[in-house]
Amino acid sequence: MNIKNSLLILGVFAVLSSCNSKSPEKTTSSSNPNLHKVLVEDVLQTTNYTYLHVKENNAENWLAVPAMQAKSGETYYYQGGMTMNNFESKELKRSFETVIFLEKVSADPTLLDKPAAPAMATTAENSATPATANPTPADTAGYTRPAPVIEKKEVKVQPAKGGITIADLFAKKESFAGKTVKITGQVTKYTPGVMGKNWIHIQDGTESNKKFDLAVTSSEETKIGDKVTLEGKISLNKDLGYGYFFDVLMEDATIKQ
Repeated sequence: MNIKNSLLILGVFAVLSSCNSKSPEKTTSSSNPNLHKVLVEDVLQTTNYTYLHVKENNAENWLAVPAMQAKSGETYYYQGGMTMNNFESKELKRSFETVIFLEKVSADPTLLDKPAAPAMATTAENSATPATANPTPADTAGYTRPAPVIEKKEVKVQPAKGGITIADLFAKKESFAGKTVKITGQVTKYTPGVMGKNWIHIQDGTESNKKFDLAVTSSEETKIGDKVTLEGKISLNKDLGYGYFFDVLMEDATIKQ
């Protein structure tokens, strides 16, 4: 074998080796084209969230994820997310022009194989999300969210004058669709500031077909344990996306004295 042929063979091996060394990266990106690769430039911590100032190519963004350990210089991958504009962090006492809320980031891209749903941010900066006792746990993107477990409380309240019970509502929900009703109950869960609304869950001690908890949206404030009379419009089969589905929802409710 002459020197010319030897060099040719070595060149072929070099090309093959180069192709093989790059194939894992190509497989990772092609198997999940929705992945973002970012470099952390700054980290801000709050009680429940970690804010990451990241750079992706020439673009810079703020990400918010459930509290985690992170530091500048680390590389993470993420996908999906919900963008919040003009988001105010009361704990940090600052506003962000844009924040992408995520359920997680990972240093290992293979842990992000499945489509991810964005975290639902709250201005109160807690990780609670609006929950329903009767969700359909799948959205159009194929993401499956576990159904939250809602405990039935020992509650017994009388309906307000001209009002109905939660059992009445669920038993005859079709007849109440689009109508304004009044229901008295005890607040069992309260999450402020989700998607510009306060989310209230009430129970009154009644139930129909094992449905005893009513989800309500309102601009008014309350707290867990309060006895309230709420009046609002009933919507059926309300799909908020990302796996959040309410078969019955009272919207834009006001608290009646």
